[in-house]
Amino acid sequence: MGDDIRLGRIAGVAVGASWSLLVILALLAWTLGAGVLPTAAPGAPAAIYWPVAVVTAVAFLACLLAHELAHALVARRRDVEVEGITLWMFGGMSRLRGDAHDARTERRVALAGPVASMVLGVGFTAVALLLDAVRAPEVAVAATSWLGFVNVMLAVFNLLPAYPLDGGRVLRAVVWDRTGDLRRATLLAASYGRRIGSALIVLGVFLVLAGGAVSGIWLALLGWIIVDAAGAEAAGFELRHLLRGVLVADVMTADPVSAPADLTVEKLIRHYVVPYRCSAFPVTVGGGLPVGLITLSRIRDVPAEARATTSLAEVAVPLDQVVTARPGDQLLDLLARFTAGSGRRALVLEDGRLVGIVTARDIDRMLDVAGVEVTPGHLVRTQ
Repeated sequence: MGDDIRLGRIAGVAVGASWSLLVILALLAWTLGAGVLPTAAPGAPAAIYWPVAVVTAVAFLACLLAHELAHALVARRRDVEVEGITLWMFGGMSRLRGDAHDARTERRVALAGPVASMVLGVGFTAVALLLDAVRAPEVAVAATSWLGFVNVMLAVFNLLPAYPLDGGRVLRAVVWDRTGDLRRATLLAASYGRRIGSALIVLGVFLVLAGGAVSGIWLALLGWIIVDAAGAEAAGFELRHLLRGVLVADVMTADPVSAPADLTVEKLIRHYVVPYRCSAFPVTVGGGLPVGLITLSRIRDVPAEARATTSLAEVAVPLDQVVTARPGDQLLDLLARFTAGSGRRALVLEDGRLVGIVTARDIDRMLDVAGVEVTPGHLVRTQ
């Protein structure tokens, strides 16, 4: 999930948002303005409800940000690298690089968010009681009470033992602490995530059949996201476990076929694409200095009538836009930098010269090798 909107940095943590966040903002404002506030504070002028609803919805999104920021700040304090925070339609996500160093760190990072939400919930509830005591406008009391309630519910929901929710991460930390086996803890927590997510889907379907279409669909979607995320987290952990210690040199295709920058697109197709059946070629000058990467998608963008006169230098992806690595780099670090724009390819350079290329196919081929044990620097087949 990428950041469609960059919101800046808070306490040094990059914050972004998906455009889908506007959907939840609109839904919250509509729910508050059309239902919650008029019901809780009847008799107020109609023009009051909608501005208060919008402000309250924005305040709730700020509470979501506080929840994620708590995760990020505790993680950073415990020496876990934080890539940033993304807010989206179903809440927020703190992007941490890799797993926590130990079970205690995992537990503290996981609990930080729910604790922040619970503190906000109690705080807003106390403010609502104070506003009511001084006879503040009912609509202000209703809005503040709602913020208190939803923050408490946010904390409680996130403490469900459904990985990758915060409660699931706490469960993983507890099992990890007791067994010393992070892999076992992760797979167990992910299984709980899939079960609880499936239960939410069933409950959502039941609510839809019972007449609660909106809440039922929302709950079912949430359950589906938890099931999907639990599976993805487990698969991601297995991949990291398998690739730990593997170097770029272990999987790269050495001395890849490259094409000179002054070659035309037509000659590339005739003399390179057809004979070698590769989907991308490094582009070089001066007998091996890489300057870019030419892909089949770039070739297709060149009109047929212009291919005889268009050089690769004109259409190749420039080197500064291509993912690069060194043979001694960790493969996991390279995978973290793979992007859709690069076509999941990286050029391997040593002292500025091209020595290899890594593609998704290279990695898949390595992962498809049956019964291997990954050790630093090499692959050893087990018996």
